[in-house]
Amino acid sequence: MIGLLLVDDEEPVRAGLRAVLDAEADITVLGEAGDGAEVPGLVRRLAPDVVLMDVRMPAVDGIAATRHLVTSFARPPRVLVLTAFGNDGHVYDALQAGAAGFLLKRARPAEIVQAVRTVAGGESLLFPAAVRDLVATRGRGGGDALRGAGLTEREGEVLRLVARGLSNAEIAAELVVGVRTVATHVGNVLAKLGARDRTQAVVAAYESGFIDPRRPVGD
Repeated sequence: MIGLLLVDDEEPVRAGLRAVLDAEADITVLGEAGDGAEVPGLVRRLAPDVVLMDVRMPAVDGIAATRHLVTSFARPPRVLVLTAFGNDGHVYDALQAGAAGFLLKRARPAEIVQAVRTVAGGESLLFPAAVRDLVATRGRGGGDALRGAGLTEREGEVLRLVARGLSNAEIAAELVVGVRTVATHVGNVLAKLGARDRTQAVVAAYESGFIDPRRPVGD
């Protein structure tokens, strides 16, 4: 069972999300919060697997709340941030803070459910074109900062495929190797980059210029 905490300053939004998610046999909404300031206490008390977190809130926003969870909890829940606009610069900051992915508030119910299941399963929710555009808009640092990480040629290849939004199984099929081999490569990439998850690794790849955000995803 996936335990979920809903965080949004608009009660109708929370009510709509609860109606969608509580209807699923494998998901239960453990609680709700109207601001990021309430999140740490609720996480300690309810121990959710996933926090569905609004980015913009009046007192403590979703970025600060996400950063607090990631840095203050030994085993923080997975954070899926909610936004009204896919090109919102705040989403980029939330991804850097440790969010596992983001979801548009206008997403269809089936997309919301699948997103929660994806991050609860330990995967990152990547929208390759959206992440690319966010990084392109915000700019990137000079040079290839990943060079010092010592990625092998195969690890670099895997990182580029991760940036396309491929799962381990899809990467395995692309490279004609086993899924466990891919998982090992992904783990090595995260360790070498000091990234908490795939999302942070992809953001780092774009920021450093290892992957050019001006080029279409898949090139």
